[in-house]
Amino acid sequence: MSRQVDEQIVGRFPVGQRLRVLDVGMGQGTQALHLARAGHQVTGIEREPKLIAVAREKLAAEPEGIRGRVRIVEGDGRDTGVHFLPGSFDVVLCHGVLMYVEEPDALLAGLARMLAPGGLLSLLVRNGDALAMRPGLAGDWAGTLGAFDTTAYRNRLGLDVRADRLGALTATLAGIGAPLHAWYGVRVFTDLASDDAAVPADLEALLAAEERAGRTDPYRQVAALLHLCGVRG
Repeated sequence: MSRQVDEQIVGRFPVGQRLRVLDVGMGQGTQALHLARAGHQVTGIEREPKLIAVAREKLAAEPEGIRGRVRIVEGDGRDTGVHFLPGSFDVVLCHGVLMYVEEPDALLAGLARMLAPGGLLSLLVRNGDALAMRPGLAGDWAGTLGAFDTTAYRNRLGLDVRADRLGALTATLAGIGAPLHAWYGVRVFTDLASDDAAVPADLEALLAAEERAGRTDPYRQVAALLHLCGVRG
């Protein structure tokens, strides 16, 4: 996914431009640090104290120049209007957050307002059009049949959350002035891999296969996750 974000940044902004990035739900700070290392100024919002502590620990291990490019704000993605002025960022990331928000439209509209004209909104969501894939591949036929007509599911943490459908999100992005520019599938072949699975010997081949499938129909349509990129008009 970092490759896809990098690809969109390179294709949209002048080479060498230092971008203002907002990472909503930054988690442990992996994507924020990646972009800070690339020279961008990153603000991360996170509400979970444990995740903030991990992010700060990672940041403390970085050189001073990189540490100075990252700011961490404790808060919720729905409060961006409290912390920042409209148009304050060139890139807004919202990865792995929408599934925890029952009604995401207001959150997305707020994030779009944070973008400067031509800015990039990057979303990573659970694919609501493919919820039957995981139980089906695992041989859970009752769960498979129950997944066809819903966007609700239970995640690996045991939490009841929700997925998003590509068509609905496309309409939402158009309605908030950041129409869909590109989209990818994520975890087409690897959704059943456990979190603690050993790194395979043929990792590069696996990544190449996932990258290719994530850009190619019909494979990307059944990916576990969708990565959508909208552009502020």
